[in-house]
Amino acid sequence: MTLQEIKQISIREYLHTMGIYPVNNRDYYGMYHCPYRNDQHASFKVDYRQNIWHDFGTGDGGSIIDLVMKINRCLLNEALTELNQYISTTGRQMQDVFDKANVNIPTITIQSIIPITHPKLTAWVQQRSINLELANRYCREVRYNNRDKTYFAIGFRNDKGGYELNSPPDFKGCIPPKEITTFRNGKASCLVFEGFWDFLSYLVIQKIEKTNHDVAVLNSTANVQKAMNFLKSHQEIYTYLDNDDGGRKATELIKSVCENVNDRSPRYARFKDLNDFLCNKPLPKPEVKKKKTGIRR
Repeated sequence: MTLQEIKQISIREYLHTMGIYPVNNRDYYGMYHCPYRNDQHASFKVDYRQNIWHDFGTGDGGSIIDLVMKINRCLLNEALTELNQYISTTGRQMQDVFDKANVNIPTITIQSIIPITHPKLTAWVQQRSINLELANRYCREVRYNNRDKTYFAIGFRNDKGGYELNSPPDFKGCIPPKEITTFRNGKASCLVFEGFWDFLSYLVIQKIEKTNHDVAVLNSTANVQKAMNFLKSHQEIYTYLDNDDGGRKATELIKSVCENVNDRSPRYARFKDLNDFLCNKPLPKPEVKKKKTGIRR
């Protein structure tokens, strides 16, 4: 898809798959709580006709690409990858193109949800240093149809019945709706993870199959706002987020809203995330550029 075609992806539909809906809805625009910052006044406008957004709280705005860069705190190429994955996993294409052609938008149909048995997926679990029995306790093998093709992936169920998808070598996607995943044990403390591999890694490291703490798996740092009400109900919070800009900003956002937040990421500071720590995959050392000395006479 060209850059211009990607910009035609409906912002309204994209937010909908993340479980984000307008507080005030009109025929041609909607007012939302901002999806990337704490916003109590629904100061985020989406113009449905022009398919652009504007944040009255900060003055920012633009296309869906700009929005994805904001939500995921990422660069252009990462935003384009995210949107291509979104198209692939949700079956959504440019809304206006389908409307003009009078064609129904293709949708994902789940074929089966079974224990993880496919050889490629069981090998993927092993590569992640996770015991298959533990993985099957929390995840499933999801087989689904999209555009008359069948795919399979490891699926992790969220609180709204959607599934986070992951398959080798590096595919990440979602069967909507997009949402966090919580495990509620009625405890005063809560563990926060970015993705389900990190949650499973924690259990492996602790040598347990189930934690006595409450748990919130964000399934993306873009979902951190969705977790706030759940997190605020706890006296102590322990965050195990990634050692990158997205993870650090999400941790700071949680700290700004919740009390007694304990950031555990320094414990695996040389690693991107908790799963890399478990797999002993340290962050690559930054490339040292040699100083140019010029030509000697």
